[in-house]
Amino acid sequence: MANKGNFDIGRFSDPSLFVLASLADGEKHGYAMMADIETMSGVRLGPGTLYGAIARLERRGMIEVVPTEDRRKPYRLTAAGASALQEQLLSLRNVVQTGLKRLATA
Repeated sequence: MANKGNFDIGRFSDPSLFVLASLADGEKHGYAMMADIETMSGVRLGPGTLYGAIARLERRGMIEVVPTEDRRKPYRLTAAGASALQEQLLSLRNVVQTGLKRLATA
């Protein structure tokens, strides 16, 4: 994701973090997550990246498949996933706050 100025320092993204954040407000299937992540972050994850992150998170017990009769598989956060998401977001908040303070005094 490029910044608004003339400098492009690359994309800052963690697909797993985006998946967890997307599922924080309820269950979603893959396509809905892709759309939500793009709206939320401006980052468009390709199917391989998205489903790779989903598989890793599912193996780690952070998300789970919701039983359904539909052909699409919705996923939801587990308690472990919600806890991991909160920990990551708090850490990011500290980085953001510190960076903004340092910019303000530079």
